Amino acid sequence: MDSTAPGPAQRLTPAALVVRNPSGARSRVPIARFPFRIGRHGDNDLVLRDGRASRHHCEITAENGEYYIADLKSSYGVSVNGRRVSRHKLSHADRIEFGFPDSYQLTFELEAALPASLADTPSAGAGGASLAKLRATLEVTRALQTALSTDDVLAAVVEAALTITGCERGFLLLRHGDDLEIRIGRSRSGPLAKSDLGVPTRLLFRALNQRKEFLSMNFDPADTPGAAERSICDLGLRSVVCVPLVRVRTGSVAETTAMSPAEDTVGLLYMDSRLENADLSGGSRELLTTLALEASTVLENARLLEEQWARQRMEQELRIARQIQESLMPRALPTSGWFRAAASSIPSLQVGGDYVDVREISPDCWAGIVADVSGKGVGAALLASLLQGIFLAAPLTRLSMDEMMQRINRFLSERTGGEQYATVFYCTFERSGSLRWVNAGHPPPILVRREGGLRVLEATGTPVGLLAEAAYATEATRLEPGDALVIYSDGLSESQNAAREFFGTERLRKTVAASAGQGCRLLHAAVRRAAEEFTAGAVQQDDAALVVLEYRPE
Repeated sequence: MDSTAPGPAQRLTPAALVVRNPSGARSRVPIARFPFRIGRHGDNDLVLRDGRASRHHCEITAENGEYYIADLKSSYGVSVNGRRVSRHKLSHADRIEFGFPDSYQLTFELEAALPASLADTPSAGAGGASLAKLRATLEVTRALQTALSTDDVLAAVVEAALTITGCERGFLLLRHGDDLEIRIGRSRSGPLAKSDLGVPTRLLFRALNQRKEFLSMNFDPADTPGAAERSICDLGLRSVVCVPLVRVRTGSVAETTAMSPAEDTVGLLYMDSRLENADLSGGSRELLTTLALEASTVLENARLLEEQWARQRMEQELRIARQIQESLMPRALPTSGWFRAAASSIPSLQVGGDYVDVREISPDCWAGIVADVSGKGVGAALLASLLQGIFLAAPLTRLSMDEMMQRINRFLSERTGGEQYATVFYCTFERSGSLRWVNAGHPPPILVRREGGLRVLEATGTPVGLLAEAAYATEATRLEPGDALVIYSDGLSESQNAAREFFGTERLRKTVAASAGQGCRLLHAAVRRAAEEFTAGAVQQDDAALVVLEYRPE
């Protein structure tokens, strides 16, 4: 039992709240359970359609036969009879407010203190009923202006529909595949659980798809054959009202009504009553249609807003990935002395996982690396950053090249399960003229001799992270003064022009051969210029990393 609920020996007089909403409409809500929560969120016993109210603003509890109201650390607080309180014992006719005068006002009433002649009938008579319907419609407008969530507005739509039709229960259902899914459930006294519907959603879905009119439909529980469907009759429904929710699109009325009902129906507004017939007079039908279109507009706006947020999240992710990628580029490169380098990453609209680094190991040894991580975005950029950390620590491990690559391969394979991998070319230049390298599935770099001869450095192993037990062979050659090594990622060789033709390795090699012996900076510039002239501004889907390392002993 809830610690705030009265025990068997306690006598608790039944009580209710007379609710006056911001539009002036009044309703009576019994306090039927404890704690009785009041707030903006739909799971409260009394929902306040006001964006200034807290999600769970306050609650009413029962102790020793008395009622207490407590503020739940709300932003604007709770006032009883004009005085702000944190916890207060309620008496008959106490006035409860929420810190802003133009919002909801509640009156606490004990049933024993009310004469029978003072029943709450603010909408008695035809004039009162029409006024209540108008107020309900105005309440939806207010919810559109102040609500902080789509569900708040949709709940206001359902509550207004109940007022207009006089039905007891209402549900708003949305299309989900080949069925309907309950989004909002409301009765005259508060929220309903999804399980309270009682009517199989597949039957409503079938009736919705088979309707003959675009903005109206028929659903008669007595006409549903079959044992499972006959259970609907056990609900004892006297009235059922169903209004389709159609997808809102721009265009003329003729264009709208020509849409396919099956394709352009987003859901259904369902209401029923066991006690009395629904009011479906001409004015009520028009108001219901207006509410349904309003709900459809809210849903469409919410969908567009979610798409906008998704684009913003993607753009933010790309910005973060770009920052990570730029941070991986070396800040300074040697431009004089026995070892010289030029490097760049040609950006595209997408962000890949290219990693480029040129680093001094000792006064007599430099290392160069180009890696290309599979995939794009933040994940690829983070893995490229991880590779950078590993290679920064490599000289301290005193491992051979092949041992280092094997350890990196096992590390990535164990953590990604082969789902993410990287091609890597790693090499060292020594002052003595020794060039040593390992090529883990990377596009073959081009060793260009000073006199113009070319040698392609093919792969010596598979990409790291792909196969846990892969082996990597180290190869070596002797450099001559003026020799250069061109390392690139596949974003360069696979860059495309407007005709979707690839730049290609053959065009790359011809460009490299034509610039042999001109130094790393001029060679680098020639390759970039050739790629830019070939693509002619066409949008590329991958970054293109390019590194030129030159051996020039004094």
